[in-house]
Order: sequence, then structure tokens, then C-alpha cells
Amino acid sequence: MNKLTWFCVLITAVGFTACKQSSGTATVRKDVIPAGDTVMSCTSNIPSRFAANTSTDTIVASGNSSYDGMVKIPGGDFLMGAADKEGRPDEYPQHAVHVDGFYMDATEVTNAMFMKFVKATGYKTTAERTPDWEELKKQLPPGTPKPADSLLVAASLVFTPPSQAIQLNDVSQWWQWVKGADWRHPQGPGSSIRGKENLPVVQVSWDDAMAYAKWAGKRLPTEAEWEWAARAGLTNQPFTWGAEPIDKGQPKANTWQGHFPDRNTTTDGYARVSPVKTFAANAYGLFDVAGNVWEWCSDWYRSDYYSQTNAKKLINPAGPAVSYDPEEPTVPKRVVRGGSFLCHASYCASYRVSARMKTSPDTGLEHTGFRCVKN
Repeated sequence: MNKLTWFCVLITAVGFTACKQSSGTATVRKDVIPAGDTVMSCTSNIPSRFAANTSTDTIVASGNSSYDGMVKIPGGDFLMGAADKEGRPDEYPQHAVHVDGFYMDATEVTNAMFMKFVKATGYKTTAERTPDWEELKKQLPPGTPKPADSLLVAASLVFTPPSQAIQLNDVSQWWQWVKGADWRHPQGPGSSIRGKENLPVVQVSWDDAMAYAKWAGKRLPTEAEWEWAARAGLTNQPFTWGAEPIDKGQPKANTWQGHFPDRNTTTDGYARVSPVKTFAANAYGLFDVAGNVWEWCSDWYRSDYYSQTNAKKLINPAGPAVSYDPEEPTVPKRVVRGGSFLCHASYCASYRVSARMKTSPDTGLEHTGFRCVKN
């Protein structure tokens, strides 16, 4: 969803009318939230935030060169992309990739780990920053009136399940902007991470993840590194654990069970985010590379990136130079990988190792976190 629509959804969320973009102008439709398209995507057409002018320039590396909590990922060659017919179009064609060895966090960055970073640097996340009208209006049609100051508030997106079965073509039916939602309050002001130090940090934008990585003396993984590590030495298997369907045997990951998005049977024991290391690690010792929370990668997203490889083996690919998502061509996106607690086979089976998704880098969500790597 583009920046104008973000502005409109924000207004809608606090009780005003919603807008619809048409030929570069904003028209008014009462009591309607703009619908997304019909692509089954966990993160497409989610209301994105305006550019927040974030920078890591003031972040100084902590000086900690420890590899504690990381596992060594060997280098090697593999075929990147979907090997079966279950993938989405952007997962094809398979192409040869070589990745040098690296170290990777065994778990997603936790609330406790992120708290250390914030205490050391005083960093304020995207979700905690009040929108700047002078910046916002640059992205809106000329003459757009300034909203009341009460509407320009720090907020983030929270999963709000509907009470009944709905069609799956409009993510605004289960994602809502919530004033005061941030990494300390993942569902809004009434929520807290107290006692949840071992849960992955969420409501963090790509910018926030990059800031943490810089402080920690690490970096975000490339998309190729992430998939190579998630495959854990298995060849052409759909899941990080192999080929067994996710609903067979013991719970393998924190995903959605039941009927999405209105009824979660919580067969795996969790309705939302679960503590790290709850489920078995893959063969490389990585936890939660399937489900729990989406993980930011360093790469820009392009839907046609794989088709541009020209059948050559890629050596340590860092992704495309620019982003392009035909579903939202005006919104730059970064890659997220691994799926989340909201993934279900009927809607988003993105716990598959080849599954790709994309989100604007200034957007925080209740089901998105990250892990880091180090050379």
C-alpha cells in the first residue's frame, strides 16, 4: 500500500473517512478501507509508513567481537529457489549460487538483546517516532490539508483477528495501526515485554535492524545466505527440516493452525510469538528459521530478480541494485524470509525455505524481527 493510502488508513483507524487514490488525486469514500489485491501474501499491500529519515550515522559499534550465540555456517554451492510447484512466481527459476562461510545468530534477536542495544545507544525505533508533517506532505498530493496533531502519532501495525471467517484479499481486515504499539508494547499500550525477554523483538523496521547490527558489529544476512543457512545442507527439500508436511508429527515451527485469520487452534502451543529455541533447531543449529517471525535480509526485493541471473552461477550475491514490486511499483521493498506465526497453508505457506516476501523498510509489524550474521 502506498504512502497516500498509509495516511488514509491512519485517518480511518481513528474514526475518519478513508481515501482512495485515483489518477494522482485523493477522493473520499465514507467508511471504506482501501482493499489490497488478491495475491496471497503475508506482507503485500500492508499499510506502509512514510519515510522516517532514519540513519545509523550516530550508532557506534559496541566493540564486542564475540561470536557467542552464533553458529558457524559452512560455505558451499546450492540451487536457490523453489524445486517444486508450490512456490510463488518470484521463487523461479532455480539458479546456482555459491556462498562463502559465515557465522549466524542461532536465534532471532530477542527483546533482551535489543534492550541492551537501546540502553547503550538511546536508539528510538521507527515505531516510536512521531510522524513529521513536513516530510509526510512531500509524499501527498499538493494541497492535502494537514491532519490534526492528534492523528500524527507514533504507531505500528498490530495483528487484530476478525471474529468470523472473511475473504483473504484485504489485509486491512486483520492489520491495524495502533497508537503506542512498538517493540516494548507489541500489541499497543496495554501490552508489555516484561517476562518475555526470550521472545524475538518485533515491531522493528529494516532501519532498526540495521542500526542494531551496526552496534553489534554484525550485519543482516543476504537473501542467499539466509536460504543457504535455512536449507542446512539439504538439497531441494521444501522445509528446513526436510520434506515432512508441517502438520504431520510433532510441531516443527510456530505457525497458524485452524482457519486463518479468525480461528487459531494453537496446536503448537502459541497464538502469537513464541520464545526462541521452543522448537527444534535445523541441522546447522539455527532455531526458528521457519515460522515465529519474519526476518529482515539486507537485499532489495525485485520480483524478477531470479530471472535476471542468465543461468550463471552467482558468487555471494547481494541482491538487485534497486527494488521493484509490480504489486506496488512506487514502494521500495526489502526482502523478509522465513514466515511467521501467521503463516498457514491456505494463505501463506512461507515457512518453506525458498519462500520470499517483501516489506517497505520503514514498516514495523507484530510478526517481523531479524537475526544477524558475521564474516
